[in-house]
Formats: sequence, C-alpha cells, structure tokens
Amino acid sequence: MNPFTLLRRVYNWVLTWADSKYGGLALFVLAFVESSFFPIPPDVLLMALCLGARDKALRYAAICSAGSVLGGLFGYAIGTFAFETVGKPIIDFYGAAGKYDQVGRLYEDHGFWIVFLAGFTPIPYKIITIAGGVFKISLGPFLFASLIGRSARFFLVAGLLRAFGEPMRAFIDRWFNLLTVVFSVLLIGGFVLLKVVLH
Repeated sequence: MNPFTLLRRVYNWVLTWADSKYGGLALFVLAFVESSFFPIPPDVLLMALCLGARDKALRYAAICSAGSVLGGLFGYAIGTFAFETVGKPIIDFYGAAGKYDQVGRLYEDHGFWIVFLAGFTPIPYKIITIAGGVFKISLGPFLFASLIGRSARFFLVAGLLRAFGEPMRAFIDRWFNLLTVVFSVLLIGGFVLLKVVLH
C-alpha cells in the first residue's frame, strides 16, 4: 500500500474521534503517553478534534496540555525511579544514549529553557522529561516550563484552527501529502537538533 494512502486512512480515522464522546479522553491519553514514551505526537488528534468541533478548540487544547504535562511528570518519575529498567530502553530507542553528561550540564545552566524548547518544538519532549528525572532538575521549574511550552504549542494550534477552521480543513485536505512530508522533516529535524544540542 502506498504510504500516503495509509496515512490518509489514518488521518480520516482520527477525524472520526471528533464525533465521539470519547474524543477528549483519547486526546488526553495520547498526550499523556507521548510525553513519556509513545512516539506519535498528539497534535494530529488535536487538529482532528478542533476541525470537527471548532467551538471546543480551546477546551481540547487545555485537555491536550494537561495530559502532556502530567505525562511529562510520568517521564520524570521514570527517570527518577525506573531509569535502568524503563527509561534507558526508551532513550536507546531514540538514539540518545551516552549523552547524559551533556544533558546534565545543559540542565545546570539552562534547565528551564531546555524543557520549554522541548515542549514547544519538535525536539522529542519525552527524552527531556526522562532526563529531568535522572538529573533531579527542580520539580517546580520543570513543571512550569512544561506547562508554558506545551500550552503555547497546543493553544497555538487550536487557536489557528478555531479562527480558520474550514479554510484550514480545505488546506489540509488539498495539501495532505505535502504536509505529511513537511511534518516528517520537522520531526526528524527535532531528533537531529537534539543530537546537535547533546553533541
């Protein structure tokens, strides 16, 4: 099967959550697990729900933000209490093993900004949340940076979709293949940026 055809089917399936009474719950769960171990970002489901119910866009952004921040705390707990058994395999999966001295130094000098940037940009947030637990970054700044970074990202997406819902839906439908390529490039770029930062 053509990968774009598969992605289109997944996209259409995700859109069905907009009409489900469990859409908000699914968004919360996806945002939670993505912040600690799951590789698929919640933005796709957030966009689908916002496009299907523009009047609830900000509510969905709040749900997504809450799930993501709580998931970040779970990632922090993995780094603190279960790094060898759970956290290390996740880190290995993303190719960031052996970089913890550099991460530790970054946390010492720029802890808040590292967490904020990971929350707002395509940098894999889960790597930073687990590392935060490993290096015992202060929980207050960690939570605040996560809340600001994640909320800024998700409310920006939801706000744009609430303001330009139908044109945005038409744009996505028309340029779906191109957007999937762009999104993939950004996601890969996030991993590359993380490796550069940790170099």
